Amino acid sequence: MRLIDAHIRNSVLLSMLVVLGLTFSLDFIFTLTDELGRGGSQDYTASDALLYTLRIMPTGIYEMLPFTALGGALIGLGVLASNNELVVIQAAGVSTWRIVWSVMKPTIGIMILSLVLGEYVAPRLQQTAQSELALIQSGGLGLSSSSGDWRKIGNEFIHINVILPGGTELRGITRYELDENRRLRTSSFASSARYSEDSQGQYWQLNNVRETEFGLASIAVNEYESLAWRIELSPELLSVLLVEPERQSISGLYRFAEYFRGEGLESDSYFLAFWKKLLQPLATASLVLVAISFVFGPLRSVTMGARVFIAIGIGLLFTIAQRVLGPASLLYGFSPVIAVMIPIVVCFVTGVYLLRRI
Repeated sequence: MRLIDAHIRNSVLLSMLVVLGLTFSLDFIFTLTDELGRGGSQDYTASDALLYTLRIMPTGIYEMLPFTALGGALIGLGVLASNNELVVIQAAGVSTWRIVWSVMKPTIGIMILSLVLGEYVAPRLQQTAQSELALIQSGGLGLSSSSGDWRKIGNEFIHINVILPGGTELRGITRYELDENRRLRTSSFASSARYSEDSQGQYWQLNNVRETEFGLASIAVNEYESLAWRIELSPELLSVLLVEPERQSISGLYRFAEYFRGEGLESDSYFLAFWKKLLQPLATASLVLVAISFVFGPLRSVTMGARVFIAIGIGLLFTIAQRVLGPASLLYGFSPVIAVMIPIVVCFVTGVYLLRRI
């Protein structure tokens, strides 16, 4: 029994690795080609493009893992079915659900890899890649960049061009401060900032600051070599500003979503991304279960090309369902976790139903 279990597991695992290798290679080639054609800075060399591409590859791998598991299970188990090995295995007394468990073992490895990449590896490398790219595009100064986003922190609206890796150093900080009547009190720009600490607590030390104060009857312009900026914004929270919600870590998404909700700002998009990443292992398992049920049912005797085509079709349907239901939850106000769970539950129910009919 152990030999049969190992044979099924190894066949599926090898297929998953082959699918992952092919998709990774294609993604790497297309991404590198796109980066080599990027304009906007003479300082952006081919080596910079290669380094940037390598840094964002873990994000691409993470996003492809559920569909890698789907394709690997469909192809690996399909090869066994085409060679009539599944018939022999079942004739030897091995139940369908025992075969399902054998296929799920490498799937669990994919699920664990997904959690590790999504939480620890991909977000950090993604942030580093975007920070370095923003610095290169701005000539190393970080004073002009299309990166970053406007955020409301307390009574201030802020924009940061570049957040260096680690989140303790910033470049190009623009601030607009409002009074209690929501009128503009001050606007300022600092070329850089560093996270520091003194007897009064932690703060951001702004450098080369130009500040404009708007009075009722006058406007004053002041310049400072350095200025203490005391605000409840830690480097850990700030470090996610440059990265899109879908490409942040699970813990970072939750902290940022809770912070936004506490500030009375829109946080549903961050909770949606949080639930997508947290439940991705379940999505992987549900897709593999559908693949197994298809191999035992309608795809037992089809060609390899047909299995690849079916795997692509299932992956596309799953992706479309998530991309439709996600924005729908934001638009109509139902819970993001429901939007994420619906495609997963549908896949689980479909897989179990088809397997029980065998």
